[in-house]
Formats: sequence, C-alpha cells, structure tokens
Amino acid sequence: METIIVIVFVLGYLAITVEHSIKIDKLIPALVMMAISWALISLGIDSFSQWFDSGSHGLVDGFDSLGHEDKMHWMEETLLHHLGKTAEILVFLLGAMTIVEIIDYFDGFSTIKGFIKTKSKKRILWIFGFLAFFLSAIIDNLTATIVLISILQKLISDRSVRIWYAGLIIIAANAGGAWSPIGDVTTTMLWIGKKVSTGYLFLYLFVPSLLCMLVPFLVASFMKPFQGDLIEDIEEDKDRPKSRFSSTMLYLGLGGIVSVPIFKTVTHLPPYVGMMLALGVVAIFAEIYSNSKFSISGTDTEESDEHAHHSPVHHSLSKIELPSILFFLGILMAVAALESLGILFGFAATLQETMPMLGTELHGEGVSDLVVLLLGVGSAVIDNVPLVAASLGMFSEPIDNELWHFIAYSAGTGGSMLIIGSAAGVVAMGMEKIDFFWYLKKISWLAFIGFIVGAIAFMFTRTLF
Repeated sequence: METIIVIVFVLGYLAITVEHSIKIDKLIPALVMMAISWALISLGIDSFSQWFDSGSHGLVDGFDSLGHEDKMHWMEETLLHHLGKTAEILVFLLGAMTIVEIIDYFDGFSTIKGFIKTKSKKRILWIFGFLAFFLSAIIDNLTATIVLISILQKLISDRSVRIWYAGLIIIAANAGGAWSPIGDVTTTMLWIGKKVSTGYLFLYLFVPSLLCMLVPFLVASFMKPFQGDLIEDIEEDKDRPKSRFSSTMLYLGLGGIVSVPIFKTVTHLPPYVGMMLALGVVAIFAEIYSNSKFSISGTDTEESDEHAHHSPVHHSLSKIELPSILFFLGILMAVAALESLGILFGFAATLQETMPMLGTELHGEGVSDLVVLLLGVGSAVIDNVPLVAASLGMFSEPIDNELWHFIAYSAGTGGSMLIIGSAAGVVAMGMEKIDFFWYLKKISWLAFIGFIVGAIAFMFTRTLF
C-alpha cells in the first residue's frame, strides 16, 4: 500500500510539473493526489507497521500491534493536526494577500514605485534583491514575495521580463528567511522547538545566506534579461484617480505585516492570529477612507451586493488567488500523507546510516555534511517542512549545535532550486503563472550556485564559534 501511495504522489507531482503540456491547472492534480493518498491510508490502515507522530516528531511506539480502532484514531488525529497546521499557513497567506490587495486598491504601491527613480534593469534587480533579502527576515519570505511581486507588476508590464525578476526574488527571499527565526517556516520550527536561538542563528547564517543571494544576483546582472533600461509602458488607470491616502495605506499595510512577528513574540500565539489583527486594523482604515458602509453579515442581498461593489475589503477579497490557496492545501496535505507513514522519516534515517562517511562529519557527531546538503536538495523536490520535522525526531543535539543551523540553512535555501520547493516559489508561481520547466531551465542553476557557495561559507563560519 505504501508503494501505491508513493506512486500516486509521483504521478501527481509529474502532472503538476507538466501542467502547461497537459492543459490541466496544477491545483487539480494536487487536490486529487492529496485526497487519494489519504483515502488509501484510511483503507489500508491495518497494513501499516509504523506511524509518524508530528506532535512528538517521532515514530509511534508499538503502532504495529495496535487494533483497527486505535490506528484509525491515530490517523484521524494526525489528519486533523496537519489540516490545522496547513490552515495556519493558508489563513496567514489569505490575510497577507488581502492586505496587499487593499494597499493596491488605494494605489499604495505607486509610492514605492515613485522611490525607484532608475530605469536600469540591473539596478532594479539589485534593489529588489536587497529588499527581498531583508524584508523576508522581518515579515517572512512568503509575505515578502507577495509584496515585491505586487510592486513588480506595477513597475514592469512585460511579463517575459517580470518573471526573471520574480525568479531572482524567490532566491533572495528564501536566503533572507534562513537567518531569521521568523523568516521561514522551517527556521520558525527549529526556533520554537528550542533547537536554535536568534543570536546564534544570525551569527552562523547571516554571511552564508547573504552570499547565497549575492552570487546568483551577481551572475544574473551580466545576463541579457537585465541589460539596458526599462521601457515606460505601464499606463496609469485613468478611470480611478490616485487616492490621497495611497502613502498612508502603504505604510499602514506594511506596518501591520511587520507587526505580526512582534505580536507573536509578545503573545506566543501563532502568526496567523497577528495577521488577522493586522488585517482587521487595515480594513478599518480602508473602510473609513473609502467612505463606504456595508453589511458584513450580508443578510440583505441587495444592500450587500451594492456595498460589496464599493467596499475596498470586499473588492480586495474578490481578487485573492484562490487557485493558489487550494494548490497549497493539496500539496502540503499530500506531503503530510507521506510524512505520516514515516516514509520521509525513514528516507532521512537511511541517508544518515548509509552516508556518514561520504562527507565531513559535524564535529564528530556522526552526521555528514552531505546528508544535510541532501536534505536541502530534498526540500526542493518534496517540501522542507516534513524534512525538518523528520530531522527534529532523528537528531538529539543540544540547542545551537551547528547541525541545527546547517539544517536551517539547507532547508531554507535549498527550496529555491525548484519553483515548487518553497512557499515563496509556490506563491510566485501562482501570481505570475511561471512555468515549472522555465524556472528549472533559467533560474534553478543560479539557485544551486548560491546554495553551494553559502554552504561552503557556513563550513567556514562554523569554525569561528
């Protein structure tokens, strides 16, 4: 049964990668393989000899000897756990995307566009690179990617040019998220799991992460797509005059997003709670500034429809990319199925056992550098979250051991090598309709160079602490 589930995942994964060839949107195979995988688990629950408990990050003791009802209980609890964790990400994403759309409703991004005086493609590349690197460390790589691609869409109308910038933004955002405890979901997992601290995370990973961004951008700056100047070809929307509140809503919206990690630190609540608070505050000012009233309950159909037409919040919600949200749901829950069966855990354990001598050991702990690098490559192919979750259960090193920081770097930046290997890549793929094979051909090799250079830099910096 496990083999069948893996085959379903592989076939679904292939369908996602060739969506443009088979003319089927990627969300469809993602949802289908998720549903089939969990259905097969439910039907064959008695045949499974092991089960991975995501709560404790380890295999369930004596699972093979449990009865049918107990195994079904474990499956239901695990499914609910993964749905909850996935929902946290999706609700957070919905909040961030809505704030971005509200800012756009008031033409707020024209303020940032006004700051960018240069028309040089190369200079714009570096501006967005550093913005992505530092912004992702503050508001996480997912939100930073949403914000910056939204700005790009206001700055560059030619999609064939814009997707090049989007591809490099993915690299920079993932690199920037690796050295911050709130910059990437994997570093957040390690931080919450008391495996890394903020100070040592910065000391170990800032320079490697910076080089992971700088080297690909340096190479890309000599490539043809970034030569010359941009053509001023974006026409302003003449039907909607620029709002006098554009700058205010920009600063309020970005300020709300930036406040999320502060809210999390103070309250210890999940990030999506802070994002909902930020959305609520931004929405209040949006409604006040738009001078519109609406019925949030929608009990009066005519009144609700009329107000929905004028409400900036309703307008922004109507522009949310729901296909991207559903794709995210499908792919995360499908990977969760593989994780729950212990397949990913077993894969990581096999790497540890069979390859300890193929790389430099981490201070004699018996864990190969090559194993951690392969985890980085694996995070691009599958997903970094379950791989990091598996590593939390596999290794018992104390807090701030260099192993945890290397895992944080590899898992955080390795996902850039494929567009569906990171949350930032998935969002960019949805926002710009980037083709999987285009990214593989044009961007992946740049991400790989940055990943390797940063890894080498880490091997040097770890000797200093």
